[in-house]
Amino acid sequence: MFVEVDYATDINAKYEQLVNQLDALLTGESNRYANLSNASALLNQFFDRINWVGFYLLDYEELVLGPFQGLPACIRIPLGRGVCGTAAQTQKSIIVPDVNAFPGHIACDAASKSEIVIPLIKDGNLIGVLDIDSPELNRFTEEDRIGLENVVQVLVKHI
Repeated sequence: MFVEVDYATDINAKYEQLVNQLDALLTGESNRYANLSNASALLNQFFDRINWVGFYLLDYEELVLGPFQGLPACIRIPLGRGVCGTAAQTQKSIIVPDVNAFPGHIACDAASKSEIVIPLIKDGNLIGVLDIDSPELNRFTEEDRIGLENVVQVLVKHI
């Protein structure tokens, strides 16, 4: 069903293909958790050099662990704390080249060295965040941020 992405190709084409695959995968299913689970599995297959990918979902004034791929993770993150809580509170994507340099970083996996977090916003309301960690410094780029923001736009249509 899915076409293998050639990592030597243009990064924008790679993300466009990911967006199309995600949309096709989620079309026709209305269950939020099923769709978030499949999205985390697809993203885990899409990326190389990562050690965690998943979602934290807004539950009143904190983020609660949702579907993910990787080692067990922190279950609750207050808004404004760590990378995920900061991205949720500001509703802005964050790329962290070195998590040890981020004030208040919450270390769920000691192997993580860099991180990208994209807020999930539907109809102007925060739903949660997409969080991806890597065991490499400087793993994520501006192109990743733009591509993942496009992925999240498609995802929120299905949750």
